[in-house]
Amino acid sequence: MAKSKIIITRHHPERDEGIVYTISNNRLFDVTSTEEFGTSTYRGEIAEMLFKVSAYNGETLTNTDEGNTVGSLTKTQCSIVIGSLLGDGAMRCKVNALLEVNHCLEQKFYVDWKYQHLANLVLTPPKSRKGNGKRIAYRFTTRSLPELTDFYCWFYPNKIKVIPSNLVLDPLSLAVWFMDDGSKSYKALYLNTQQFDNESQLRLVRILSEQWDMKVTLNKDKHCQRLRIAVSSVPKFKEITKNHILLPFEYKFS
Repeated sequence: MAKSKIIITRHHPERDEGIVYTISNNRLFDVTSTEEFGTSTYRGEIAEMLFKVSAYNGETLTNTDEGNTVGSLTKTQCSIVIGSLLGDGAMRCKVNALLEVNHCLEQKFYVDWKYQHLANLVLTPPKSRKGNGKRIAYRFTTRSLPELTDFYCWFYPNKIKVIPSNLVLDPLSLAVWFMDDGSKSYKALYLNTQQFDNESQLRLVRILSEQWDMKVTLNKDKHCQRLRIAVSSVPKFKEITKNHILLPFEYKFS
């Protein structure tokens, strides 16, 4: 496979800079610098990404080779896809993958918000659909696209959804995740991660701790576990996500 150059612009503690990498066989290689970016103050964990499976993580990727689909999603779209996959979103893949966005009809405004941002990936606008029992869903699916197949390979390496070890979360992806699956009980926040195995949940604990300096633990919920954001970290989580939480979801912080 021929290597394709892309530009990744990431925030550095001391400067903003475009860094050129080559991408080949789903791995990233730095071709312009040997500088160490994995310091504790650099919350992007770029050092991990250089030598692990490449994937969209909310950064803006710019093509320099025609025909290379990497980077055809916007930064906002990447963040929404990642946040959705952490929450209620699901993917299916035959030749290429699609994303399904499915919420209850009462959250029509939220589905419409996601559709507004992902509309160029979708053929059919959201529609209501009767589900099991009395539940009425409001949903849409994207087209099957190569751009989404990268996400599928990242989150579904064995056809079961897991948390990638090199996942990087930005404020928008955190907000979407919380709007999908977050809640508050007493003074702590909870992220309902019961769908993930124990290893994936421990990865999420580590990611939130290392990237955002939050105190997070696993909390038993009947026969499963979920993430508990400690009371001391709630103000930080609210500050990080405040510009992205939709008004009807602010009750989740109450």
